Amino acid sequence: MTKTDFLVIGSGPAGQHAAIQAAKLGKQSILVERNKRIGGVTVHTGTIPSKTLREAILYLTGWRQRGFYGRDYRVKRSITIDDLAQRLGLTIRHEIEVIEDQLHRNGIKVVHGTARFVGPNTMEVEDGDHSETIQADRILLATGTQPRRPDDIPFDDETIIDSDSLLRMNRIPHSAIVFGAGVIGMEYASMFNALDVEITLVNEHEEVLPFIDREIMGEFIHHLRDRGMRFHLGDKLDSVRRGDDGQVIATFASGRSLSADVFLFAAGRIGCTSALHLDKAGLAANARHQLEVNKDFQTAVPHIYAAGDLIGFPSLASTSIEQGRLAARHAFDKPHNAPPDHFPYGIYSVPEISMIGKTEQELVKEGIGFEIGTARLRETARGQIVGLREGLLKLIIGLEDHKILGVHIVGEGATELIHIGQAVMILGGTLEYFVDNAFNYPTLAETYKIAALDAWNRIG
Repeated sequence: MTKTDFLVIGSGPAGQHAAIQAAKLGKQSILVERNKRIGGVTVHTGTIPSKTLREAILYLTGWRQRGFYGRDYRVKRSITIDDLAQRLGLTIRHEIEVIEDQLHRNGIKVVHGTARFVGPNTMEVEDGDHSETIQADRILLATGTQPRRPDDIPFDDETIIDSDSLLRMNRIPHSAIVFGAGVIGMEYASMFNALDVEITLVNEHEEVLPFIDREIMGEFIHHLRDRGMRFHLGDKLDSVRRGDDGQVIATFASGRSLSADVFLFAAGRIGCTSALHLDKAGLAANARHQLEVNKDFQTAVPHIYAAGDLIGFPSLASTSIEQGRLAARHAFDKPHNAPPDHFPYGIYSVPEISMIGKTEQELVKEGIGFEIGTARLRETARGQIVGLREGLLKLIIGLEDHKILGVHIVGEGATELIHIGQAVMILGGTLEYFVDNAFNYPTLAETYKIAALDAWNRIG
């Protein structure tokens, strides 16, 4: 039996940074990964592949230059799956090398295999014919999530697919139905729309991404409709089948049917807990196969922690990193700051969406006085230089103290631009910061000053 101070199950962002943090505290850490290569969902089927795919699509289609040269402009006329896969493979290999180097430099032992509890402090790791029993003082579960696959959806991973099997497609379809208007569905729908795939986005609810500010969401959907994307909202899915001609046919409660080359089911994810034998440790997962934790990321069994997508919202790589780090510090009685009340949320759609703080709808509901200021990215000289056609930045300002209550952006570079607003907001800055300070010219960051002056004029 192997003994260690800290046993981490899962090598995604939460697991990596928890193990590294524990090592920096002088504790012996063992990291278990069930796959042959480390990195977890983030590296192999989630964040890194989807964002790399997005970048490859935007480059090869000439998307960023169409504002100058028209909608028919292309860098490469005939784009194949191989074109996309080449860049994807290079990026994933590099990311794995970086992670492996970080773990090696911090003296973290990596064990490959499937882990399961045999007791509250003991786990068995099996890899083929080999097994190893590991006993640990503290355990962190960071096994992530996987796509939800309902039994009534006849997945064949060729024409009826989920977000994992999408990455293994052997061709770019002419048309696709994307079921699920959450973050994953919206990202892939807009990416393939940029590839000129005919997309119909289907959602059983009327609202799309309801946690996003309504004005920003309206701007985003307007751009998608303008590019030819179709929406079918508020209609319950009845069945999905593959027709004799190879087309996928989806029928709905309303009696309507849709057909396309590919049907992407992107409606929810569930925690990877089925193999853990949680009951042997005195734990139980919820209906979504996820674990409940307290503010210090402890499960119902105090020495067992959980972090990352396994504990649910917000399910972001950025927040998972912090959760893993904070869990490790708490596990070994080291002081740590509480997670911030506000964090940036990034959606890598085309165009990007990013936000931090309150939405206009939330503030109205809470009865908090506010004013807004907006600026379009094309208003800036930089926007004109790079040929932007869309994009909006929205500042929400408190009426009493002029504090920044929310920043909401849709458009090119939104996930980078948001950090300016984040810094000012978290440090307690006010509208006057943006009004009184100079920004590099020409930059998209100037939209902060334009939006601030817009709000200033309204308040004044």
